[in-house]
Amino acid sequence: MKILILTTLILSILTVKSQTYPSYGSEIDVIINGLSFDAMEPFISIDGSTLFFNNLNDGVNTKLYYAVKINDSTFNYVGELNGANQTTPPYLDAVADMDSLNNFYWTSTRGYGTELETLFHGNYSNGSVTNIGRVHGDFNKNIPGWLIMDHGISHDGQLLYYNNARFDNINCQGPCETELGIAQKVNDSTFNQIPNSNVILQNINDANYNYYAPCISSDDLELYYTRYPRDTITTNTLFEICVAVRSSSTGSFSIPAVLFSELITDMIEAPTLTTDKQVMYYHRKTVGSHKIVMRSRENPLSSINLSEKEMPITIYPNPAKGLLNIKTDLNYHNIKLSVFTLFGERVLTITNQTEIDINSLSSGTYFIKHEIDDETGLEKFFKIE
Repeated sequence: MKILILTTLILSILTVKSQTYPSYGSEIDVIINGLSFDAMEPFISIDGSTLFFNNLNDGVNTKLYYAVKINDSTFNYVGELNGANQTTPPYLDAVADMDSLNNFYWTSTRGYGTELETLFHGNYSNGSVTNIGRVHGDFNKNIPGWLIMDHGISHDGQLLYYNNARFDNINCQGPCETELGIAQKVNDSTFNQIPNSNVILQNINDANYNYYAPCISSDDLELYYTRYPRDTITTNTLFEICVAVRSSSTGSFSIPAVLFSELITDMIEAPTLTTDKQVMYYHRKTVGSHKIVMRSRENPLSSINLSEKEMPITIYPNPAKGLLNIKTDLNYHNIKLSVFTLFGERVLTITNQTEIDINSLSSGTYFIKHEIDDETGLEKFFKIE
């Protein structure tokens, strides 16, 4: 038994040393023009154009809203997210999430008590959510007091990273205990826990912490979340935004690294990541309110020179499924196109063609490096299933 424990410990240490954790720069306030109330629990859409969030999470008057992007740190407030919010108080509609096909997910307490499933789904388009229904499946505990507090959907929509939480307003403040798991999509309204969920998350699920707000990166290799010690919350309680990494999209996550931490008075929560993993958004508690902030990634994602000169080339559609079209209005010859992963691995090369067959690629973010005559440039696209 001692040999087994020692071997496991050594393997864990070696795994951590072999992983590369991301790092981020200084915190920047996000400006949402026209917004006059709290902004919490952000989610940035896959195309980066829309920022979803909810207001003060009091469980009585909590709704979903959205804003459109001007630049990474500036958005214009549009309004309430139509269709997703309840109309009769008290209500809680929060924690927006969406996959690459605009399948929208959020947590709602509507009908809670009669119904114990609190995760909902619908179809998002132009500020509205339609075809609304509950998300069923064995990841729901269906026990009074337990609910799906937070969640994160993979970009292809196939895996749900869910957070079960137990609430008891008499014996503990906030969730008494939490449990993170992974469920596989069966159909639009059903997910079931995958058999090896506990193995994949064995380094994250820790009885010493409450953890929530999972966010999975577009390549499925980085899992972000928030945690704090599972004991009585005091002014000294530390809230941490963590990340765990892995080298394979089906492997187990590493021991988590703490990216940022703050006392409850300046609480930070709920990270969300852009598709290219270059920007992280989360919210911060301030005096009397909550606001959304951001950080830019510091360590490079690949060996490709991302500052290369842009060229007059258009790629469409983006995101794309089977074929990616290449258009240029200039009469160039000898056009060479190379497709790279986020980590700089060349996966496709073509010459003098106006379309690229990307059926063989897994879903995720890629770069196209184009070499035209004696000039080069770089474009980015997202492959969906």
